[in-house]
Amino acid sequence: MDWLMGKSKAKPNGKKTASEEKKVYLEPEHTKSRITDFEFKELVVLPREIDLNEWLASNTTTFFHHINLQYSTISEFCTGETCQTMAVCNTQYYWYDERGKKVKCTAPQYVDFVMSSVQKLVTDEDVFPTKYGREFPSSFESLVKKICKYLFHVLGHIYWAHFKETLALELHGHLNTLYVHFILFAREFNLLDPKETAVMDDLTEVLCSSPGSSGATGDGASSGASGAQNHVKER
Repeated sequence: MDWLMGKSKAKPNGKKTASEEKKVYLEPEHTKSRITDFEFKELVVLPREIDLNEWLASNTTTFFHHINLQYSTISEFCTGETCQTMAVCNTQYYWYDERGKKVKCTAPQYVDFVMSSVQKLVTDEDVFPTKYGREFPSSFESLVKKICKYLFHVLGHIYWAHFKETLALELHGHLNTLYVHFILFAREFNLLDPKETAVMDDLTEVLCSSPGSSGATGDGASSGASGAQNHVKER
């Protein structure tokens, strides 16, 4: 779990790309695409008979696998040449190792750091116990929040840098559905800082206020002011 001692820092990358001029993923014909019209606001609520940590563990693991799978569909297009930095809109993320040293890495390297670290966590019986009688660590919720933050970065990069490929593969409906489910779950349990997600507030507002999400309001709902922020502060 050494990676949890590290930080991911973001700053404006100073470049204005064609994607920034026109965000294809915000076009109405694409934002309305879903693979289901299920009411996710109802789906994310903690069932009465389920322990909170069990619910967080189950859903976090599921989101990790689905986001990893979604990224794998465009991974051949996400290379050190095409994505020299881990960028989402006008924000650039940096990885910090367990010694607090900033690691200069490309987007695929950053995603590899995220996925390998999360994989190690969700398969660790001391962190995500699956056997009867095993207790969750006291730091479990904070670990889940860190995982969600990094998974959000990956989702944001897919939209920002690889939505056209996702569109060509006709997987944008899957991506939108996954994004809505993930964001509404994170809102339900306050797993993502609104400052962290501000970089994608425009998309969140469109997707989570449309039919099938029932997520127009709630903790972490987007605001016009937060959408203007340029970078995510370290926490």
